[in-house]
Amino acid sequence: MSQQQQENGVPHRGKVLTLDTMNPNVKLVEYAVRGPIFLRAVEIEKELREGVKKPFTEVLKANIGDAQAMGQKPLTFFRQVLALCSYPKLMEDSGFPVDVKQRAQRILSACGGHSIGAYSSSQGIECIRQDVARYIERRDGGTPSSPDNIFLSTGASDAIVTMLKLLMSGEGHDRTGVMIPIPQYPLYSAALADLGGVQINYYLNEDNCWALDIAELRRAISAARQNCSPRVLCIINPGNPTGQVQTRQCIEDVIRFAKEEHLFLLADEVYQGNVYSEGSEFHSFKKVLFEMGPEYSSTVELASFHSTSKCYMGECGFRGGYMEVINLDPMVKAQLLKLVSVRLCPPVPGQALLDLVVNPPQPDEPSHATFMKEKTEVLAALAEKARLTEQTFNTVPGITCNPVQGAMYTFPRITIPQKAIDKAKELGQIPDMYYCMRLLNEEGICLVPGSGFGQREGTFHFRMTILPPTEKLKIVLQRIREFHLRFTQEFS
Repeated sequence: MSQQQQENGVPHRGKVLTLDTMNPNVKLVEYAVRGPIFLRAVEIEKELREGVKKPFTEVLKANIGDAQAMGQKPLTFFRQVLALCSYPKLMEDSGFPVDVKQRAQRILSACGGHSIGAYSSSQGIECIRQDVARYIERRDGGTPSSPDNIFLSTGASDAIVTMLKLLMSGEGHDRTGVMIPIPQYPLYSAALADLGGVQINYYLNEDNCWALDIAELRRAISAARQNCSPRVLCIINPGNPTGQVQTRQCIEDVIRFAKEEHLFLLADEVYQGNVYSEGSEFHSFKKVLFEMGPEYSSTVELASFHSTSKCYMGECGFRGGYMEVINLDPMVKAQLLKLVSVRLCPPVPGQALLDLVVNPPQPDEPSHATFMKEKTEVLAALAEKARLTEQTFNTVPGITCNPVQGAMYTFPRITIPQKAIDKAKELGQIPDMYYCMRLLNEEGICLVPGSGFGQREGTFHFRMTILPPTEKLKIVLQRIREFHLRFTQEFS
């Protein structure tokens, strides 16, 4: 009997769920940020705890944009309000400022049963969506924003995947094609693999500080039309993993391109508060779209995303975020609401945190001075670390690094000797994966190989976050320098 065994005389079939019977799309999903290098780093940490001798005493993780795991302290105001929301009895404590108590009371009054443990509406708590809309209006110089177009989400990632799910349709050559930047944040490629979409790569220009080039968009969409129906253009600004900040002119050109090619725009803007380079400035796609006039603002479909995980907040674990949809077909919006309703609601503590991000203490409130001091210190430290990282890497022969204009990462190009490339192939590994695994095993530094984000054929990179404390970051940079010189010498 095929796939059948005898167990104590009782016929026993094999497992229902096997690699052969599982969803084949899931097997295509890859997420390099927590891939083989990260898993090996976890193993090494365990070995160190068990007393195994290594050339280092700790693993320095620079693989993921998790600010507080890297030592960044949470802002006092955020945690005070969330503490009162979690345990309202603390309202009686005279140690909490009056504006903290007022904010907590306002949030709790909008929750079912006055508790953040209750479900909220699926789109998110209404007064928080109103605050988000007002934040967007302030950010965009008065451009109107409606709470009805705001959907709160479990981080930005959840909203991005939800929109991609809505946009997937067709079969064969008519399947939805989604244009994504290369290098990209691997959420996009992973989601498309899972959803059965077609990934259309457009390459950022490394020689021009990872700028987006409209001619490259035209090349990519033209080539893609042979095997799919391009319907979506994804933009990450500021860039992850590349750290570039797009100019206003570039954003205008992208919007014109989207209108010409009849594409739905997805603007991933979670690093909008992380801009460091002089002369660089964040411009939201929504603001530019509306400033271009009704020809564009009344027709181009746009979903833009923000999160509590990045910028100065670094509150990754709360999973707070939102998306704003523009020019979405009303019947599709009803379907979107149905889709998010299936998951009941985003985490209410994350919604509460988002409210504090979009509606921080005002100058006449007691928490304002401390809030501004803490926020300014975080952003100033990130700007300094961005400069330090770029300058240090560019002193190492065989490493070149573009300016880190924004976000939280650097994506330097590394020269890997041909003998090392041959050795990697012999081991069945991609060369930059081999490089990063060697770096981890020899120096205890966890990075992500550039191949996990995509890169031009024949080039090699790694992504490193700039989040570690400055003194620890200097150690990381020094160890990478020493390793690179040693690695190059070994294979020269």
